[in-house]
Amino acid sequence: MTQTLGALSLLVRDYDEAIAWYVGVLGFELLEDTPLGPDKRWVRVAPPGASGTCLLLARAADDRQRALVGGQGGGRVWLFLHTDDFAADHARMLAAGVRFLESPRHEAYGSVAVFEDLYGNRWDLLQRRAPG
Repeated sequence: MTQTLGALSLLVRDYDEAIAWYVGVLGFELLEDTPLGPDKRWVRVAPPGASGTCLLLARAADDRQRALVGGQGGGRVWLFLHTDDFAADHARMLAAGVRFLESPRHEAYGSVAVFEDLYGNRWDLLQRRAPG
């Protein structure tokens, strides 16, 4: 039996606002935007070239969910954007206005820098070091 993680649900305030940031600023691709009713949509985005897991942008539907927008990781980095060209992606993201919380670090496992999305969720931009 084979299993894969298909999507990660990310609470957002507004579908269009989230699409504008993840696609327009971060450079993700809009995979799907399907209406499911008057106030609900199935919105999936993923990094360019991604072949697996995507983000499902889920509009917060009540006060409890709205309180969690930007805080699903409890203040920790909980989303990891892997790249094969850290320097180019870091420069492109800076130019697009992405807020990095630190300068790039070069660790034993690779190059990394923490950034925040439009809601304050913390991400690692990460280029893994080749084994060897």
